[in-house]
Amino acid sequence: MKPRILHARFLAAAALAMILAPAAVPAHAASKEIIELQTQVQQLLDEVQRLQSTFDTKFGVLQNLAEQTADEANKMTSAVNALQQKMDAESQNSNGKLDTVSGQVQSLNDSVDELKTRIAKLDKSISDLQTQLQQLQSQPNPAAAPGAAPAPGTGAPAGENGAAPAPAMAAPQAQAPPLNETFQAALRDFNSGHYQLASTEFQDIVRYYPLDDLAGTSQFYLGEIAYQQQRFEDAINDYNAVLEGFSGNAKAPAAQLKKGLALLALSKREAGIHELRLLIQRHPQTPEAARARSKLNSMRVSISASR
Repeated sequence: MKPRILHARFLAAAALAMILAPAAVPAHAASKEIIELQTQVQQLLDEVQRLQSTFDTKFGVLQNLAEQTADEANKMTSAVNALQQKMDAESQNSNGKLDTVSGQVQSLNDSVDELKTRIAKLDKSISDLQTQLQQLQSQPNPAAAPGAAPAPGTGAPAGENGAAPAPAMAAPQAQAPPLNETFQAALRDFNSGHYQLASTEFQDIVRYYPLDDLAGTSQFYLGEIAYQQQRFEDAINDYNAVLEGFSGNAKAPAAQLKKGLALLALSKREAGIHELRLLIQRHPQTPEAARARSKLNSMRVSISASR
């Protein structure tokens, strides 16, 4: 605006000077100085016009650049928003897939560990059998004398007609199922989705072998069955049984992670966040702690409560 005002004022002054100059001096007496002044005024007018034209051109270019920059900024903002939405959606899908894959990997690791334990026990059993066989082979085998009578007091009392009485029938008692075979069968049923049968088998292990480490692992899988069936309250109780009764079990970090997720599924946000933070604090280098960090980040919650 200032160049326009300056231009207008300059034009007015120049016009006034051109009008007054001939009036003050007669036309026949126009001097050389007046002609030069008029020439200079015309040159100044031309220069102002060129400056005004240059200013208008550059201002138009700047205005066009500003509009292009604004358009690019709007496009960039839209692209960033779309990318954020896509990342959020992929993060949610990845969390669901990660839960499934993690459960399968845990089952596979358990199967490998139990197979190793079973092989070690079989090796020990074979070694024991070989030792017993060697002992039996080294002992003499005395032949019984023909017609020898049983030692006094060793013969069984005769029954009716001289026959030995039948032994008394003992009351039947429930026998514990084989530990390793039952656990492997329970894992197969769990991975196949036969949750009712797997639950019975895991419960048998907890019942008959409460002090064995597999009892803690079986207790964890009881929680997994309840979690898969969306019985989150029952799942939390089973996970608590692992954390309280089998704190040294390898499944303790996974039990705490799934307990936190079950609490979040029940809309118990603060309790769930507390469990995930506690897991990170107790087992910071475990894969379960990494999943807990990812979950807290997706919820836009700080890892540490003090932050």
